[in-house]
Amino acid sequence: MKNLLRPIFTLFFFLTIVTGVLYPILVTGISQVAFPFQANGSLIKNEETLVGSKLIGQDFTGPQYFWGRLSATSGTAYNAFDQATLTGSSGSNLGPLSQSLIDNVSGRVELFHSADPNNRSLIPVDLVTASASGLDPHISVDAANYQIHRVALARQLSEEEVTALVEQFTEKRQFGLFGDPRVNVLLLNLALDGIK
Repeated sequence: MKNLLRPIFTLFFFLTIVTGVLYPILVTGISQVAFPFQANGSLIKNEETLVGSKLIGQDFTGPQYFWGRLSATSGTAYNAFDQATLTGSSGSNLGPLSQSLIDNVSGRVELFHSADPNNRSLIPVDLVTASASGLDPHISVDAANYQIHRVALARQLSEEEVTALVEQFTEKRQFGLFGDPRVNVLLLNLALDGIK
């Protein structure tokens, strides 16, 4: 019996050291040297104040801001920098016949209609549904364009000025092939705050 257990425990401890200690240290070291901004959460600061992460959706609710996608964990977008409302990541797992999903979408549609009653365009689906992780920092270009009128009105800017900013912060397809053009909500809102 001893002859059987010794190689098992030896292999267990060896793999624990390699995969549980050495590999994480190696990967962390490489990422800190090669990609320090991304490895540390792609955090964005305004002077010395931490304002968010380029990779995690933030909660913007004022009419002067572009609004992001819903978090599947609550009625608002994920906000990792507000400990009181920290929600974490979670998929909704709600099917198309789910009453909860129908209620969430209906409530979000009412919110957009009440925030901009004169906008009769169709609301893009990504503004009324949660992303798979609930952390998506981007919205579609259509979702950004839908909100231009409300944001311009609230900030007393022309729609052309706001449209130019949306175009400036539109990210192209990954490698020109993958995904769709998208707009990072946090970066766009920070640019708006820089204007007025």
